[in-house]
Amino acid sequence: MVKQSINLHISRKGKANFKSMKSNELDPVINVLLQQGTVIPAHPLALTQDLKIDEQKQRALTRYYISCGAGGVAVGVHTTQFEIRKPGIDLLEPVLKLAAEEIENARLNKPFIKVAGICGATAIALQEAELAVKYGYHLGLVSMGGLSSYSEAQLIERTKAIAAIIPVFGFYLQPAVGGRILSYEFWRAFAEIPNVYAIKVAAFNRYQTLDVVRAVCNSNRRNEIALYTGNDDNIVADLLAPYQFLVNEKVVEKRFVGGLLGHWAVCTKQAVELFMEIKQCIANDYAGIEKLLAKGIEVTDMNAAVFDAKNAFKGCIAGIHEVLRRQGLLEGLWCLNPEEKLSPGQMEEIDRIWPKP
Repeated sequence: MVKQSINLHISRKGKANFKSMKSNELDPVINVLLQQGTVIPAHPLALTQDLKIDEQKQRALTRYYISCGAGGVAVGVHTTQFEIRKPGIDLLEPVLKLAAEEIENARLNKPFIKVAGICGATAIALQEAELAVKYGYHLGLVSMGGLSSYSEAQLIERTKAIAAIIPVFGFYLQPAVGGRILSYEFWRAFAEIPNVYAIKVAAFNRYQTLDVVRAVCNSNRRNEIALYTGNDDNIVADLLAPYQFLVNEKVVEKRFVGGLLGHWAVCTKQAVELFMEIKQCIANDYAGIEKLLAKGIEVTDMNAAVFDAKNAFKGCIAGIHEVLRRQGLLEGLWCLNPEEKLSPGQMEEIDRIWPKP
């Protein structure tokens, strides 16, 4: 039986509601944009001082990403704070709903990719996938974090079950923020799952990044899977580099076509401009690559400060909030987890990389 998904639309009175449409298959128009590549910020969570959702600021953040020219947004992911799923907090559905409404209210005349974070044990992940479908999300960003008791084979079966509900955006999350190391063989099997359309690599590790790219290159579905960088320490180089592997005595090449990044949750207009510069550089036989590589170092330096790299990324969400506060998009740095705060010296590091008047 074909599953039904729910697609958000606007009634004549201008209020958001939902209409049924077929399938767990990806909208072809969305898939064209996904495969071509685009900028997808990871959406933060706006809170009041008493740790309630600040609906006005939350909606404004979504509008900000749209106005900056992003091609999509990822909601309910690490940057949105995993604690939104805790009993008694229960903010996953509200944040999915608010973003979906703002995207629909924008009445865009171009495709805009809606990605929903999916976490947890299989039963919970399937519920989250159904929730994402309910609010018209196109893909589920499937995290493998927090599942240390699962074998790689069990993770593959979990992904297949999720893919039966919603198209899958794979996610290699670095261990420092809750992920786990996954083998080449895992990614090789992952790439063969029919409803996988993209993979975000946020391993922050060259060798593990190569495992994913090589696995996709060796897959029969290599031309159906878009690679997105989540390597905030290597954004520009990931987007510039051709990755080539010998497969059955032929050279197969894949590229990171876009990024799904917490780093792009801040200064998003500049991120879009940089992304377009990179695309133009590649199209022009890499004219101006030296300038872009220099910018890449600046971006990594900025990320080290904002994401608190020297303290194992403990202040990464608070760092994002601080930059958004400086941009006038958030009121404060409040996080659901009281341990999520700026590390000692992090504010000074952000001051160092912040543009001077």
